[in-house]
Amino acid sequence: MAVLRIHPRDNVAVALSPVAAGERVRVEGREVTALEDIPQGHKLALAPIAAGGEVIKYGCPIGRAKRDIAPGTWVHSHNLGTALDEDKTPGAQVTASTLEPMPVRTFRGYRRRDRGVGIRNEIWIIPTVGCVNGVAQALARAVETYARGRVDGVYAWPHPYGCSQIGEDQEATRRILCGLIRHPNAGGVLVLGLGCENSSISVLQELLGGWDSARTAFLECQAAQDELAEGEALLRGLIDRAAGQTREEIGADELIVGLKCGGSDGLSGITANPLVGRVADCLVAMGGTALLAEIPEMFGAEAVLFRRCADGDTARSLPALVEECKDYFVRHGQVIYENPSPGNKAGGITTLEEKSLGCVQKGGSSPVRDVLHYGERAKKRGLCVLQTPGNDLVSTTGLAAAGAQLILFTTGRGTPFGAPVPTVKISTNTALAGHKAGWIDYSAGGLAQGEGWDKHTEALLRKVLDTASGAPTRSEQAGYRDLAIWKDGVTL
Repeated sequence: MAVLRIHPRDNVAVALSPVAAGERVRVEGREVTALEDIPQGHKLALAPIAAGGEVIKYGCPIGRAKRDIAPGTWVHSHNLGTALDEDKTPGAQVTASTLEPMPVRTFRGYRRRDRGVGIRNEIWIIPTVGCVNGVAQALARAVETYARGRVDGVYAWPHPYGCSQIGEDQEATRRILCGLIRHPNAGGVLVLGLGCENSSISVLQELLGGWDSARTAFLECQAAQDELAEGEALLRGLIDRAAGQTREEIGADELIVGLKCGGSDGLSGITANPLVGRVADCLVAMGGTALLAEIPEMFGAEAVLFRRCADGDTARSLPALVEECKDYFVRHGQVIYENPSPGNKAGGITTLEEKSLGCVQKGGSSPVRDVLHYGERAKKRGLCVLQTPGNDLVSTTGLAAAGAQLILFTTGRGTPFGAPVPTVKISTNTALAGHKAGWIDYSAGGLAQGEGWDKHTEALLRKVLDTASGAPTRSEQAGYRDLAIWKDGVTL
């Protein structure tokens, strides 16, 4: 199968492998001769498309032809442009659709005393301000040997913020830090402050409202005579208590899974993204939660999600959030639809409509139950939309702070990074999984060769439950763990 037509309405097909000029390809009973070389993941015209006419993929327009396109032509940036209007955001409507409930499967996790469920038993050191990043990292090294074999690791989360910020920019940083402090994947958390910063320990404590004193400790470096000695003592106590935690059988209805993509290619919307959408639907049908991030990656496909709002509040708040994110681009004097990236284009993605329609498939078919701003925690079960930019680290940090215990991350070009929580990398194609075996946790490439959806859905769902039960991801094995906070404001 050299090319694939995704939807019956489509007037283009996707090359599943490179197609040479002159090669005849069969698509649903008819043959088309390639007029030029078609790279893997790129589009081939199946029918004549007049200049200004719609190019259809996923059953939806992905842009307009810049000139006449003959059958067999390579369709990409040179002859296809966006049809999006920066000044228009479609409205939303309430739908009553829902998923049939599924029997709840289980994983082995940690039930925390403050009502959270974790899938790791780690020790986290969270600086309130970038000034103490070095101290945090030194403390992590100091207790590494003491912690080995007793907890799942000790991690410092350096970042440059927490001071010299004002307004909503500062509040967003505080919300992210509080979300990480509360995160149940940490069996113990040391909150490390300086003493003179805006987002001080006392400010964060007020926002937290309460915390499990057995799992959370605080240290202000300016007030300590020897912050390293005092910090190590606090960490040893946290490690001792966390070491007494044990895994138990927990229902998948208590899982919160983040959904993210990065380095998309022409197969992203065909294999990995819809596969993740099916797994997200399974978890939601069991009573679990899926968080769909990256609002700019939805531009051009908003209406698909708007039609799935579960109630009136969501039908009002989701378009408002999309409009707010578009205003963010305008405030900074940027073009709203400055997308896809060079890597996306090299992989076969031409317009933002095309990228976005493939992107939103990660959300499956579940109704949208809630809309969350950056730094907010998940409050409702089901599919929720979380405000983040597309940037991989900023987005996954937002997902972690919202409560996601793990993240399903689809990629067509590969990336080694790991978020603060386990990040399961799903490749869109078989070649990437073979070439970067140290990066990729699961290959969805077989779907492009005709392998069944049910087989892959069950296998990836099993991977999710195994990861939740302690099986390490590739990025965890490599020690790749990073954090980044969204900065949108004045630095004093």
